[in-house]
Amino acid sequence: MLVTACAASCKRDGSKTATLDPASATSVKAQLDVLRDSVEIKWRTMTESDDQKIGVTRLLLQELQKQPGANVAQLQSLTKANNRLKALRYDQQTMASSDLIDRYDAAQDSLLHALYPIAAPEGAAPTENARNFVEGLQQLDDGVVGFRVQYDRAAKQYNNYLKLHQDKVQSLGGKYSELKPLPLFELSQ
Repeated sequence: MLVTACAASCKRDGSKTATLDPASATSVKAQLDVLRDSVEIKWRTMTESDDQKIGVTRLLLQELQKQPGANVAQLQSLTKANNRLKALRYDQQTMASSDLIDRYDAAQDSLLHALYPIAAPEGAAPTENARNFVEGLQQLDDGVVGFRVQYDRAAKQYNNYLKLHQDKVQSLGGKYSELKPLPLFELSQ
């Protein structure tokens, strides 16, 4: 009954409609926060997958070191290369330099190309674990492009919204006045 009375009183006073202006500062701030959260989720998902790839590589290297006749020096060298990957990885700001992305990709690719023939010579892994690790790595590696495309889509939406509402964003002050477009994996033409 209380809801009905409230609704009836709201209905009688039609001059005071409470609609939110889609271009108001409050709306712009809320939308920017949503878009930025979306970008952050895509970034986190992508880096978690990459962290998983580094972790599976570590497990594969450990598995291979247990095998009789393993070239321990070679496997230790590959382990060191794997351990350096996170330090080489770009972040959301440094990825503006495509050279950093290329350098990281080249380091990871050369590691995997050196590892696969050792882990599964002629397609035959020495153990079931090694085979599972190799297959897992290949699946994770196949997902990289998809994650980058998803990130770019979210970042483009954010960048476009930021550009479209630049004046309102500047008027928000604080952290909002310092917002800049995010770099993309996609190369500009």
